[in-house]
Amino acid sequence: METLKFKTNIKCGGCVAGVTPYLNEVTAIEKWEVDLLNPDRILTVEVKSGSSDQTIIKAVEAAGFKAEQL
Repeated sequence: METLKFKTNIKCGGCVAGVTPYLNEVTAIEKWEVDLLNPDRILTVEVKSGSSDQTIIKAVEAAGFKAEQL
């Protein structure tokens, strides 16, 4: 397992609800969460080893948000 972190523009619980179906579709993701208290709104994702960060970025962008790997 690997942990990936992304800076996002996901700002509230409604935003988290909006991105949830997109991230849940990514089979490589074991667990994810957004730290809404952090000013950079950090998305932390636990993925199976060897998974691409681009897959997660594309899922977040498909939901209408931005993600940049840290």
